[in-house]
Formats: sequence, structure tokens, C-alpha cells
Amino acid sequence: MSLKSPAVSSKAPVMLHGADYNPEQWLKYPEIFKEDIRLMKLAGCNVMSVGIFSWVSLEPEEGVFTFEWLDHVLDTFAENGIFAFLATPSGARPAWMSAKYPEVLRIERNRVRNLHGVRHNHCFTSPVYREKTALINSKLAERYAHHPAVIGWHISNEFGGECHCDYCQNAFRDWLKVKYNGSLEEVNHAWWATFWSHTYTSWEQIESPAPHGETQVHGLNLDWRRFVSEQTINFCSHEMTAVRSYNPELPITTNMHMIDGIDYREMAKILDVVSWDAYPDWGYTEDNDDARLAAWTAMHHDMFRTFKHKPFLLMESTPSLTNWQSVSKLKRPGMHKLSSLQAVAHGSDSVQYFQWRKSRGSSEKFHGAVLDHSGHGETRVFKDVAEVGQVLAGLTDVVGTSTPVQTAILYDWDNRWAIKDAQGIRNSGLKFEETVLQHYRALWEQGIPVDIVGSGDDLSRYKLVIAPMLYLISEKDGQNIEQYVEQGGTFLATYWSGVVGETDLCHLGGFPGPLRKTLGIWAEETEGLHSRDLNGLVMDSGNALGLSGDYDAHEIAELIHLEGAEALGHYRTDFYAGRPALTVNKLGAGEAYHLATRVKDLAFYVELYAAITAKAGITRTLESELPVGVTAQLRTDGESDFVFVQNFSGEAQTVKLDGRGYTDLETGAEAPAELELPVNGLAILKRQAK
Repeated sequence: MSLKSPAVSSKAPVMLHGADYNPEQWLKYPEIFKEDIRLMKLAGCNVMSVGIFSWVSLEPEEGVFTFEWLDHVLDTFAENGIFAFLATPSGARPAWMSAKYPEVLRIERNRVRNLHGVRHNHCFTSPVYREKTALINSKLAERYAHHPAVIGWHISNEFGGECHCDYCQNAFRDWLKVKYNGSLEEVNHAWWATFWSHTYTSWEQIESPAPHGETQVHGLNLDWRRFVSEQTINFCSHEMTAVRSYNPELPITTNMHMIDGIDYREMAKILDVVSWDAYPDWGYTEDNDDARLAAWTAMHHDMFRTFKHKPFLLMESTPSLTNWQSVSKLKRPGMHKLSSLQAVAHGSDSVQYFQWRKSRGSSEKFHGAVLDHSGHGETRVFKDVAEVGQVLAGLTDVVGTSTPVQTAILYDWDNRWAIKDAQGIRNSGLKFEETVLQHYRALWEQGIPVDIVGSGDDLSRYKLVIAPMLYLISEKDGQNIEQYVEQGGTFLATYWSGVVGETDLCHLGGFPGPLRKTLGIWAEETEGLHSRDLNGLVMDSGNALGLSGDYDAHEIAELIHLEGAEALGHYRTDFYAGRPALTVNKLGAGEAYHLATRVKDLAFYVELYAAITAKAGITRTLESELPVGVTAQLRTDGESDFVFVQNFSGEAQTVKLDGRGYTDLETGAEAPAELELPVNGLAILKRQAK
């Protein structure tokens, strides 16, 4: 059975390799464009994203369109076998528009309208802005939707931000009327607005959160964030509608980033292909723990792959450094190849960069690029890029392949928003994302592929589902998890789960609310610990997982009572020493684990998940031990497996393979029984699928 998806474009059924390209910045330097084409081919680049932020170059004054320069760019691409993702230019409006139609500019939380400037400084609700974007998008689609160089639409650029103008306030009220059946009484109850006498008696009284207004009604805060996310997605859909009809076969994407304000899982539903921009700061941390950063980046690659359960695109990364991190470190030798292929290992069918050529002026003139201001290819960075291009050219068989996954981690945007808005337990930092990473990294270290899913997704496809800090969960989603376990699934939840429902009201009757039966516990109290405080989790003798050890725990400790669950480990110190800290509950054909405290040690999570996954029958990419900081990830077409063994440990490592026959895809030679991986080294292997 084939486990391949079609390539993003039938015009280019290969690994895509390229960059953001801004030829409009160089129109006064025609010799540079000619040299760019030569160097693109030399670097093995076959695709460029063009038209991003190009609005004023396409429409220098209202109703006057100048497409000739873009005609020349795309025609030249086609003549040279280079493809393009053509962007809509809505990320930054022209100055003439801001001057004539000031309503397109955002009003911030303080209710002050912005001046013209920067990017994404526009209102997604503004009728004028929607009209103008639809017009320029239609003009572009009419002209280029069937151009031989164009293989897809790149809608805007890294959507984000919010507007608090009257248009948005009215749209928010309309959104609430739909959500709450036109009933202010429902709104007031859902938000617990009787608190501090915040009860609303007319729709017009409801306004978005403001620093000089309402900030303490958590239900309002949460619904505003949901509205902003949905309004952003609605605007993206509006842009897509303007181009879709001109060539329905042309795939559409928008480049996502880890922006807190948009529920990307929902945005992905309207797109044909998911793409995102990854900028890990390699070598930045004080302890130089690139392995932790690699796991963090891998987790997000997996998240974007999971949105559609098919390959995604790495739309932006840096070939060298950035200009916006607090310290701009260069990539060390080997890291560019390793980090680029990491994306492919986790499901990307492209490696693309910001940017092709460094800007000569303004804010991104020192941001990394394939071409430096020197303008030639005799640089370390250019040679690194060309090497990646050569490797990608040999991975055509990997294009479209899938990632077989038996383990999932729950990660909901509204849960994330609600946790960050919660007051109590640990206001110095609840660290939701870091908690998710602790659990993810333990699986990554063992080469166990992971999907990042939402509570409403189908869980039945997984043998193990992990829910770190599932603070916000509805009764319905709680029932789905209960049913998943009863039918044979394995589930693990942590402290601070099952606390509030979908409108951020606390569950009554005892925590963890709708997970209480599933986990077989009652969480009576939850304590936040100071950074100076330390407790511990001590494994009970003869526990069901066969684990032993005494591990430091910190930051959060939940005091629980057993209601059918069995204790596997207990607290080390304090007045709750000896009380359960790790439990398991058998329910139907499955079982559910609960971790009541935040354990510091990576070794604990690795040992815990090694035992749980073995018990659940979950297979690793390689059935052999991996050194810390080394991972193995898998893509397959059903007949051949493609195994990416990657060394992020900071040291040379030896990896013993598992006895199956492997071919090195870079050399074509049979792989040795033991791989010798240098610092920042990797091996791309092929084997017969089982």
C-alpha cells in the first residue's frame, strides 16, 4: 500500500529548495537579477517566494498597476527552470492607502490608531482594506494564475496582531451573539460576570480587553482571543477567494510562525498545504543545549505536519543568522545541513530561506541570506546552501512520503491562552510550552514519532495520548478521552489538568473535572513552589512499570487522593511526603497515568516513556539505543522506509543500527552496522518497510 501524498505541485515533483526573493528592491541594478539567476541554479535552488510586501511596486498609486517588472521575473524563472510561490502583498499596505483611507490602520489596545508604518499594521475587519486586497489579488490571479513558473499562492506573510477599532468591536459583538444564541444572560453566566459587578446589560457595553479598561474577566479575554484568531482566518479566506477561481488547481498556503494569537490548527483547515517559518537560535543558550532546542524545533515541525497528516513546507529558515535575536550567532559547521534536513525528517517537502539576497538598507539588511553583500558564491554560507541543494536533489523518492505515528500529544490553543491568563498557583510562570516539550523530548530522544493533536481530533488512531497541563477541557472532550481509554488506549495527564471548561469556568465537583473517572484520582490541592523549593518523586518498590529511582521535582505539586488508581511513585518531602505523585488507573481495556508534579530530570521522562511505550507496543524508528541528543525519525511510502539519524548532542557519536539492511542515500553504499556521526552530523538511510 502506498503511503505517499501527491507532490505540492505536479510541475515540480521534487524536494523544493529556495528562498524569499525581493527583486523589486533591485530594479535599479539589472545586472544583479541576471547574476541572481545564475547563482540560484548553482545553489540548486528551484523555487522562490516572490511578491511578499510588494504592493507599492505593483500599485504605486490607487488604480495604477505596474506588473512589467514581475512579468520579467516570472518569465525569466520559467526560462531557467525556477518556480515561484506568488505572494499576495497584503502584509504591508502602501503609504498612499494609509493616507487616503486611515481606517485601514489598526487601533491598538489603548484605543489609539497607529500611524503608517511597519507591517501587518492593518485592520482585518475594515471594508476598505478587504476591498483593496481583493482587487490587487484578483489582478495578480488574472495575470499569473496560469503562468508556467507559478506553482502556488503564498497568501500574505505571517499573519498576526489585532485591531480594536469600531469595526472590530461590532464584529466581536456579532460573533458573541452567534456563539451565545443572542443571549446576554448566557454571556454573563459563561464569563461569570457577576464577579466585581461586571454584569453586562446591553451588547454595546461589551468591549475588547484594554489596559485602561477590562482585563480581569477571563472568559472575555479568552473569547476575544478566539475572535481575533477567527477574524484573521476569515481574512485569509477572503484573500484566498479572490485568487482561487482563476485556477482552482493552484495550491494555496500561508506561511505560519509560532505566533500566539492564531489557532493554526483551525487556519490549516482552509489551506491546501501547510507551511511555516522556523528560526531556532542554535548555540544561543548559556548551556549550549542544542539537543533541547532541536527537540523544540522538531516538536513544531511535527505539529505543522499533523495539521493535515501529510507533508508540509518549510517556507522560511535562515541559512546563517538572524538580525532580531538578542545575540546573532552564526551556524556552526554542519548545522545548516543538519537543521535543514531535520525539517525533511519530520515531514517537510521543502527547505526555503529568508532571504535570498541581503537587503541593502532598512531593518533586514543584516538578516542572514544565501547571498551576502559581497554578492558572490565564494562564501561559507553559499557553499552550505549548495550542499543542501545537492542532498535534496537526491531525495525525490522521499517527496510525499508519510510519517507513521502511534503516539500523540494534546496541544490546544485555547488551553494555552487560558493557562497564560490564569491567576494563581504560579504567577512567575506556569510554563505550558516547556512542559509539553519535557514530554515530547523524551519520545524524540528515543526516536518515537509523535503527532501534535487537538482535544477534538480523532484519538483512536494512537496507542498513546499524552496531555500535559490540559487545564481547559470541555465535558465532551473529557468523555471522548474516557471512551478512548475504555476502548484500549493509553493516556497520560499531568498536574493542572481538568480545571476549567470551554468558557474558563472552573469545573465543579472536584478536579480534574471530566478526567476524574478516567484518571481515578481527586486532586484536592495544587501548590506552586518557589524556584528555591525542591521536592522529589520516588518510585514505589515493585510498581507496575518496573521503574526505580528518586527524581527531583519542582515548581508545581498536586496533592491527590486515589479513587481507583494505583500509586506508582510518591512525594519525597514536605508535609505530603509519601502521598501519590505518579499513578495508573485501569479503565475498560485501557489505562490512564497521572503525573502530579513537575519532575526536573530528563532521564525520568525517558525512562517513564520507555516503559509505557513498550507496554503499549509502540515501535521506535530504530530498535536500538540512541545517545542523548541523537534522534532517529521516519518517513515511508509503504515499501521503503527513509530513516534520518541526527546528532544534536554537540559531540561525535556512535549509533549502533538494529540489524536491518540499510543503504546510505547520500553515497548509495550499504550502511555499516555502526554509524559514526560527527558533531552536527546526520545519516539518511533507506530500508525495506515491514
